[in-house]
Amino acid sequence: MRRVSVVGGSCSGKTTFARDLAEILRVSFIELDALNWQANWTMTDIETFQADVRKATSGDGWVVDGNYGGRGARDIVWSRADTVVWLDLSLPLTLMRMWRRTTGRIKRRVPLWGGNRETIRNTFLSRESLFVWAVKTHWRRRRILRAAMARPDLAHLRFHRLRSPAEVRRWLDAQR
Repeated sequence: MRRVSVVGGSCSGKTTFARDLAEILRVSFIELDALNWQANWTMTDIETFQADVRKATSGDGWVVDGNYGGRGARDIVWSRADTVVWLDLSLPLTLMRMWRRTTGRIKRRVPLWGGNRETIRNTFLSRESLFVWAVKTHWRRRRILRAAMARPDLAHLRFHRLRSPAEVRRWLDAQR
């Protein structure tokens, strides 16, 4: 296991897990959000984004955090990966984590990718709210990832579907 894609819903713990796994494996950590988001919540143009993903995954060892199937990153990453770890936590748990994480970031004015910050308006009052996004994509992502595990063209990948925080901790501990 040297090239790992960590996927899952918003606030499933992908970033923390991927950072920890990259440290354990002594490989690069790649955060797709950092490649995608520019100032003022503007997305990097798709050609640049895909080129950046290709460049970041050109080495022989890395852990990538993020989904971005609609922007073509998943196809690039999975064609180069040997392992996919799917953090498949329940929607209520991820929404609770999202509430805690987001309200904390708002209070502390934590800068994110591209210098962006979460605000009450863009988090709770916008049609593009992260909470709305999480609910809208949860079940669809599950269908897509379940189907991917059975696809013959992805038979080169070892899939690990982790469904609880305890299972996530045990799996990560086993890699140490």
